[in-house]
Amino acid sequence: MRRSCKALWAALAVGLSFTGAARADDVADFYRGKTIRMVIGSAAGAGYDLTGRLLANHMGRHIPGNPSFVVENMPGASSLIMTNYLYNSAPRDGAVIGMPASGIMLEPRLNVLSREGGNARFDVNRFGWLGTPVQDPNVLWVYDTSPVRAFADLKTMPIIVGSTAAGADNYTLPQIVNELFGARMKIVSGYKGQSDIFIAAERGEVHGNATGLPNLTIAKSDWMRDRKVRIIMQFGTERQKTLRDVPTAAELATGEEREMLAFYALKFNMARPLATPPDVPADRLVALQAAFDATMQDPQFLDEAKRQGFDVDPLSGKEIARYMQMIASASQPMVDRLKKIIAP
Repeated sequence: MRRSCKALWAALAVGLSFTGAARADDVADFYRGKTIRMVIGSAAGAGYDLTGRLLANHMGRHIPGNPSFVVENMPGASSLIMTNYLYNSAPRDGAVIGMPASGIMLEPRLNVLSREGGNARFDVNRFGWLGTPVQDPNVLWVYDTSPVRAFADLKTMPIIVGSTAAGADNYTLPQIVNELFGARMKIVSGYKGQSDIFIAAERGEVHGNATGLPNLTIAKSDWMRDRKVRIIMQFGTERQKTLRDVPTAAELATGEEREMLAFYALKFNMARPLATPPDVPADRLVALQAAFDATMQDPQFLDEAKRQGFDVDPLSGKEIARYMQMIASASQPMVDRLKKIIAP
């Protein structure tokens, strides 16, 4: 009997190993000689595009069959167009990967990009999440000519902050701070991009704005070096290692306001998310997730990222899925209140 059981388990183990090998061979056979399309939901040259192209240079080495990559840009409506394409029209075979804007992660709850959600034709929980290579904490900063020196000054000293448009984070974040903390920031919209806002600060047209921290540390490293900028507040879920003395908005709040700010900040943890369409074959999705994780440890990738100024701080696909569950389970009254505050 014991010999029979041992023989049975041995046969089962061999069978499972052959099955695993067969699946790996199937994945390699599918990808060998193929080109994976990485579709970016923003224009060429922007942060999402640069991140996608960096990944495309290295990720294929870690996918069975070693496919090549091509990057395509599909901008529009803060990546709503690309996300709808990825969910509804892209092939579901694992040969297409998309990178939506991080705001897409909150869109099903907040409907910032699509009133009442009518134009958001997707279920974020059905995408196959691969991970994000970076996190993008946003900060509220002022130029050195501003009278504001600390958070408390925002309540007594009116300042002008620059923004691109209503619905953008550089509009929404000051709006939230005004509403929840009694700050007196005047938001001036219409700038084409962050670089124009930097120029406006140098000219004295605005005192500062809210932006992603890398926009300062990379694009304006000389400002940081020469202390021409003061960071008043950060909006991530926790303080950045380089900003230990700068409070997060959430820790300055209490009760539901703290919950609200922590909820909104989740998007900054998922700054450059990669996803497949729904229903990609499970073995290919697992292979793509493993390839993403391996790329995050690849010395060649890390070296190029460092040379380009990227601070690699990845989250895996499983971690993104966990964040998505947190977003889905957030209190509806809190979400409704936040929607009223940020409604354009």
